[in-house]
Amino acid sequence: QVQLVESGGGLVQAGGSLRLSCAGSGRPFRGYGMGWFRQAPGKERDFVAAISWGGGWTYYADSVKGRFTISRDNAKGTVYLQMSSLTPEDTAVYYCAAALQVGPLTTSGAYTYWGQGTQVTVSS
Repeated sequence: QVQLVESGGGLVQAGGSLRLSCAGSGRPFRGYGMGWFRQAPGKERDFVAAISWGGGWTYYADSVKGRFTISRDNAKGTVYLQMSSLTPEDTAVYYCAAALQVGPLTTSGAYTYWGQGTQVTVSS
């Protein structure tokens, strides 16, 4: 069992930056691919970014390429999402998720465990 807790969300002005963190516990963090998803009001939960278990591979949705960076610190058991050049369209609840083994990390079906989400609101 893996427990995931997101933090770092909040209110930020358009053009600003914010860093989200996701702390994992319950099992060794090292062995999981990790992803970030987001869900805006009235919309489906969408893929944002993912990182392989060793950090050697990263994947991004087209909407965030060049603006968001996913990274992980396995020693700290934490995955991060650094967000910059934020726009109101980035407003959503952001969720982190852990994949049990190799799979298609850009889809929600690849993930076994999910955090509770953290709200990000971008004002103009």
